[in-house]
Amino acid sequence: MEQEPAKKLTALTIEAFKNITAEDVIILDTRPAGDFTAGFVPGSIFIGLEGRFEEWAAAILPANKNMVLITAPGAETATAGKLYRMGFDSIQGYLEGGFDTWVNAGEPVDLVIDIEADELAMDIPHDKNLLIVDVRRDTEFADGHVKGAVNIPLDELTDVAVIAEFDDHKNLYIHCAAGYRSVIAASLLKKHGLHNLRNIVGGWEEIKNQGKITVEKDKTAMN
Repeated sequence: MEQEPAKKLTALTIEAFKNITAEDVIILDTRPAGDFTAGFVPGSIFIGLEGRFEEWAAAILPANKNMVLITAPGAETATAGKLYRMGFDSIQGYLEGGFDTWVNAGEPVDLVIDIEADELAMDIPHDKNLLIVDVRRDTEFADGHVKGAVNIPLDELTDVAVIAEFDDHKNLYIHCAAGYRSVIAASLLKKHGLHNLRNIVGGWEEIKNQGKITVEKDKTAMN
């Protein structure tokens, strides 16, 4: 069982949530990836509890910033407990009632467009501005990737200088191995103002089995 958080976790009304997030605060959304892409509070960072949460929270989240949480109903304590044990002790609270409360109040919502590998295959020949961004580790990329894709490992997307190198006119198609890291990546890019993007559902596992998308390996990986 999850331990209780070391500190009392505050339930925030929408008004209190908005007041806190008017400052430079991390909004961390830990709902399942599919729920997040379907709609989220603008500016949120996604790191879902269903994946390697601790690993990516440690790699992505700044330790010195205040944080508010948006979780699946009933997951507030579990989320806070994990973060407290990792040393994140500046949690200001969680949105009471979760994302549904936000939507029902008529507050603004952002989303990430999910596409299947079949749609990527159809778009590649016709979109001159298409850029496939593979956020897997460089060793994963070397072992097989879409021809013409660029490899930017997820942990590098915390660097604003890296994000600044993206061309605003490009249509970004983001993928990882199976679809968890790519949603984290999409949330980071959206937070920094890049909205013309797609998340490839199922990631590399679906792409390599699609059959009409040209893939290749690095020569070093063939030895």
